[in-house]
Amino acid sequence: MSRIKALLFDLDGTLIDSEKFHFDCWNEFLLPYGVTLELKDWLTNYAGIPLPQNAKTLIERYKIDADLTDFIARREHLTYEGFKTKDISLMPFALEFVQYFYEKGLTLAVVTASPRVDVEAVFERNGLAKYFKLFITRTDVSKSKPDPESYNVCVERLGLQQDECLVFEDTVNGVKSAMAAGITCYAIQNNVRAHLKLKIADELFLSFAHAKAFILQNELI
Repeated sequence: MSRIKALLFDLDGTLIDSEKFHFDCWNEFLLPYGVTLELKDWLTNYAGIPLPQNAKTLIERYKIDADLTDFIARREHLTYEGFKTKDISLMPFALEFVQYFYEKGLTLAVVTASPRVDVEAVFERNGLAKYFKLFITRTDVSKSKPDPESYNVCVERLGLQQDECLVFEDTVNGVKSAMAAGITCYAIQNNVRAHLKLKIADELFLSFAHAKAFILQNELI
């Protein structure tokens, strides 16, 4: 009998298709500074990395004359307003996957590097909060992924052991975070160009549909 009792999900790029949203937000925000990011550059160097770290990198890379704290605060406000007013699509088969295992009685949680206000705005708009027992956000920890703190906190608050949980991530930092916490991690990534780096995950799938089929075929849950 499987020991898996909880499924832990990253948010951006795993559950919700928000990478293009963040890319567009950054370009809107950077326009007054005369900076434009290319999508390939964004996906390679910034996607999946916490906003404060990206802000610091961009200020240094483009020699932007701005106070880092103020820069971060204004950029985060733009994200928050966007999440409140724009519909962010779910990743392919994510809803079916969440609903299926929720109905099977598993505990579901979100572990994300986004701040809590953003997460609350997203789930208030898409109505999916009812499926999740716990949300661990950047606001709840002192160290972001790839540090394992967020996953360690999640497991502890759920009152479970690491081998009773299964993580779903889409970036290298996320996978490293879960694995450093000693939790089995499946990478879900439809961009095959990212697969080479994601081979460090325990399993790698193109979509939640493939992951579900693998889980059921091998009776892992």
